[in-house]
Amino acid sequence: MNGLESRRWSTRTIIWVALLCAIVLYAFPFVYMLFTSFKIPIETNAIPPKILPSVWTVDNYVTALQTDGVVASFINSVVTAIISTLLSLVLAVPAAYAVTRYRTRLGRVFILLALVMRMVPAIVIGTPLISMFHNLGMSDTSIALAIAQTTISLPLSIWLMASFFESVPTELEEAARVDGCSRLGSLWRVILPVTKGGIAVTAIFAFLASWNDFIFALLLTAVRAVTTPVTIANFQSQFGLDWGTMTALAVLYSIPVILLTIALQRHIVAGLTLGSVKG
Repeated sequence: MNGLESRRWSTRTIIWVALLCAIVLYAFPFVYMLFTSFKIPIETNAIPPKILPSVWTVDNYVTALQTDGVVASFINSVVTAIISTLLSLVLAVPAAYAVTRYRTRLGRVFILLALVMRMVPAIVIGTPLISMFHNLGMSDTSIALAIAQTTISLPLSIWLMASFFESVPTELEEAARVDGCSRLGSLWRVILPVTKGGIAVTAIFAFLASWNDFIFALLLTAVRAVTTPVTIANFQSQFGLDWGTMTALAVLYSIPVILLTIALQRHIVAGLTLGSVKG
């Protein structure tokens, strides 16, 4: 027994060490960015680089917030991400519900095509959208950018919602139909409340797809609808990239997503475990 317990502890130790190494490797770029945002200009370009600043300063944050267009780009990012997330949910929920409940051959082809479209590079979709939105008079607008970003988030949203709907027993819906609910009523009153954790997960992924987007924002915006990722990329000085200001703005830009994830943590965990047990 002692040998068996020893092997178990050794296995657990290896697993925890591996997980710790993975966390360190994953978190290091963000931690380094965070420290860089508090460095003075001469240290941001130091060779070899220093991880910790020798002199801590918040001047980079002040400069970032006082730069023309930064606050407006942040607002554009929020508006665009919200619109894109709502569009993804409004379109993904009925599509996923129809695929999982009707189970037709056309539905299976549809969800397969959705997966294929998710694999298409964003630049391939963005190039024709430039001409389309220009002809429609929607160039450099948040709604046009949100629609473009939805083309990327929607396929994944459909797949996620389909998996969550699959985990819901059909008996619940049948009971609602017996009680007088229509199919739409049972979806609204029974299925959606049961899958609210899955909806939260889908909303997070759709929001992140928009929040992290750079290609569409670069192609489809110029002045009015420019988002923060493009603004960060445009920070330059006469000596090159302004790393201090860039990292400061990047840290500020990551805070809303972190807070949103923490706020929806309970729903996210519930959504990820929704399909583990079927009643």
